[in-house]
Amino acid sequence: MPYIKSFSINSDKKRPFPYDLPVVTLAKDIELDKKITFLIGDNGTGKSTVLETLAYRLQLPHMDGSEYSKDSFATARKLLPYLELDWGIMRSIGFLFRAEDFGDLINSIDRRDDALHRNLSSLEGEVPDHIIKEMVENANTQRHHMRHNYGQDLQSFSHGEAYLKIMKEKINDKGIYILDEPEAALSPTKQLSLIYFIQEHLKQHMSQFIIATHSPILMSYPEALIYELTDDSMAITDLESTEHYSVTKSFLNNPQIFLRHL
Repeated sequence: MPYIKSFSINSDKKRPFPYDLPVVTLAKDIELDKKITFLIGDNGTGKSTVLETLAYRLQLPHMDGSEYSKDSFATARKLLPYLELDWGIMRSIGFLFRAEDFGDLINSIDRRDDALHRNLSSLEGEVPDHIIKEMVENANTQRHHMRHNYGQDLQSFSHGEAYLKIMKEKINDKGIYILDEPEAALSPTKQLSLIYFIQEHLKQHMSQFIIATHSPILMSYPEALIYELTDDSMAITDLESTEHYSVTKSFLNNPQIFLRHL
């Protein structure tokens, strides 16, 4: 039995944003009766918005550790009063993964590290080197936090490797895991690694995954539920009938047809 059996967004508002998103109108009694549910569709249909609203309602932790009061969740806050959940098992332990959070986290560490070196460079020659080094280590709380949690500096990994490592660290118990376009940080090979990891996780834990993706590789997960969201429908669709699959397959079979007019 899934933790969340279904959800609806029940709002009569049609505008302004975000009430004009297709998902606000179409997300009625959306069943989540599989261990993995994919939300797919074109940009601007509201996939990420509905995932963020779900995560906000569940108060799931997310990668940069900030609260849901940050500006990037402003849209989710507006939709929160209209989100209705039908619980199978009441449990809100899990995690929200957004590729943008990972980028923000790594970039914030880069910026903080650069600022530290600039600010402390004025002390060179006046303060012993070992003291400056100690000050850098003490001030760099983000990097220290990452070492404490992940065992080593994530910046020694590639972008995709680091993202996958964090997911493996955080998806370590039964719960609800919401992934927003994880393929943005993952190569095709790493996407296959993610599929294998989720498969192994589900063999050991009773978890539920809700994933927004554009990747036909990810959405090919066996027995997953796929909702394809368009401007006027939100319907269960089999993999080979999705626009993502058909366009990708057609392009790879004969890219010259798509590129000859460029």
